[in-house]
Amino acid sequence: MNEIKQIETLNMKTELDEFKVGDTVKVHFKIVEGKTERVQIYEGLVIAIKNSRVSKTFTVRKNSYGVGVERIFPVHSPRIVRVEVVRAGKVRRAKLYYIRGKIGKAAKIKELLGPKAVRARAKVQQAAREEKAKEA
Repeated sequence: MNEIKQIETLNMKTELDEFKVGDTVKVHFKIVEGKTERVQIYEGLVIAIKNSRVSKTFTVRKNSYGVGVERIFPVHSPRIVRVEVVRAGKVRRAKLYYIRGKIGKAAKIKELLGPKAVRARAKVQQAAREEKAKEA
């Protein structure tokens, strides 16, 4: 059992980007085309985060030419270069699956602004630090 945990900790990223459900993010990930590698950007709304140590994933949804497209990214994947938060969202749910049924303006999430945004960002960063300390 300890050997499995050691292998998992070797494959986990040490510096993670802080984001939460409801944030609009740009995911920079590597695409391999033949012998060349390039970084592609996927921008959308984080609708779910599933926590499971090394297999932690997050789901990003965007509208592409009127069609909703979702993609699941593993957080600790070596192909993910970085996750950039474009804007923080104001949500009261852990999973935003209800967005799938919304169209147009109804599918928008309010932006988190002011001192609440600063506190929420600090809270997310503090939780990430505590999680790191707990794992170590």
